[in-house]
Amino acid sequence: MDYQWHDFLGNLGVFFIIGTYLLLQLGRMKSTSFTYSILNALGAFLVIISLMYDFNLSVFIIEVFWVAASLIGIARQLQAKGRQA
Repeated sequence: MDYQWHDFLGNLGVFFIIGTYLLLQLGRMKSTSFTYSILNALGAFLVIISLMYDFNLSVFIIEVFWVAASLIGIARQLQAKGRQA
């Protein structure tokens, strides 16, 4: 196996997604937090970058939805902050 820079980015993205989920399950992070949504979006985006070099349709579909769900969470957090101000 030839490990490339895009493989590293994909693995880093997986680490972000799994790490945030682990922190959520351990009660160290809230699913409604801005950080949770940002790290999930970043992780999914990095996986998508790696897919540009070694495409897998199933993974691409789940990561697109993961980014979309994360962006919804980010938007909701920004709206909530706007209402508080």
